[in-house]
Amino acid sequence: MSEMRTNENKLVMNEYLEVSVKSDLVQLCSDCYHTLGWTIINSSSGLDAVKLKLQRDRKIKNRVALCDLQRKCEDAFINIEKLERSKNTNAMALALGAGIVGTVFMAGATFAYLAAMIPLCVVLAIPGFIGWGLPYFLYKKNVKKSADRVNPLIESNYDMIYEACEKASQLLA
Repeated sequence: MSEMRTNENKLVMNEYLEVSVKSDLVQLCSDCYHTLGWTIINSSSGLDAVKLKLQRDRKIKNRVALCDLQRKCEDAFINIEKLERSKNTNAMALALGAGIVGTVFMAGATFAYLAAMIPLCVVLAIPGFIGWGLPYFLYKKNVKKSADRVNPLIESNYDMIYEACEKASQLLA
């Protein structure tokens, strides 16, 4: 994806890149790509992501080193997005599991009621109601626990991005 044009009898070749970034990482991502020698030529917003169209001179000095730093930054952005999603995933699975178990107990209580076994109905309804009320608290507790575990990893990825951008800035200077 390159374009050729003449500029004062000099051949200029540009390379183009299109990236999709979550809306909360757009500013950091655009700063990062700018530091890597890219210029934003267009951006368009989607539901939860923003598409950035970028260009830079193909003959930029230290291009190979900049491409390596760019890959490190892109990997770090991907890791940040995965880690952010993982905060909720385990907590949601546990909460849904508890809700399903509560529903099974309530179904058993309903069938016990229909069979005129009222004492069994009461015994099954108690864990059923607990299973319906517990998921909210399980979710909140496990999201906090996951966030405490994942936040240092997210910060290390941010540090990796900042270090790569500092190296890129030195290469372009």
